[in-house]
Amino acid sequence: MKLQLALDDITLDDAVELLDKVHTYVDIIEVGSPFIIEEGMRPVRIFKEKYPDCEILADTKIMDAGEYEAEETFKAGADYCTVLGVTDTLTIEGCVKAAKEYGKQTMVDMICVEDVPKRVKEIEAVGVDFIGVHVGVDQQAVGITPLEKLAEMKSCVEHSIVSVAGGINLKTIEEYKKLNPEVIIVGGGINHAEDPVAAAKAIYEAINQ
Repeated sequence: MKLQLALDDITLDDAVELLDKVHTYVDIIEVGSPFIIEEGMRPVRIFKEKYPDCEILADTKIMDAGEYEAEETFKAGADYCTVLGVTDTLTIEGCVKAAKEYGKQTMVDMICVEDVPKRVKEIEAVGVDFIGVHVGVDQQAVGITPLEKLAEMKSCVEHSIVSVAGGINLKTIEEYKKLNPEVIIVGGGINHAEDPVAAAKAIYEAINQ
């Protein structure tokens, strides 16, 4: 089980300051979509150079031009890009093609996908590596959590890696561990903690117990 740190509402300087302290507890550094809107691929390039022991995920949430946009992330040094599960399967196929050419991986973000088993079957058929359960911040604000979707996902995937994101923190980590996702994604549970270093260490240790 891996820990993925999602960096969303943060400046590049603050992200580097945080990562200098916590990167030893992190397996995958996620350059979140708000961060990409602000900085483009610059954080991907910087983090790849500064933290070579960590994998880098560019949360591009691709909806079109899959091969081209995925290729841009891999050229910048990303190990993973994300494409939305609600987009056309042809777009996902394009991302997968680029990933194979660069020896990288594609993560399909299943945010807002309604028929999860049906979509999982379709996207696994085109060779995706990684499928992500994701409850967004707007849904979290009304009390929705990813637990139910994660259980559903784990029951229908055949060969893909499964990750989960959506308001996970030290208090809830054990609930997610029981469902055995391969990657647990934490953002504010570390970034907005009173002591981010202590939070990262505790979550990492909980995952790896």
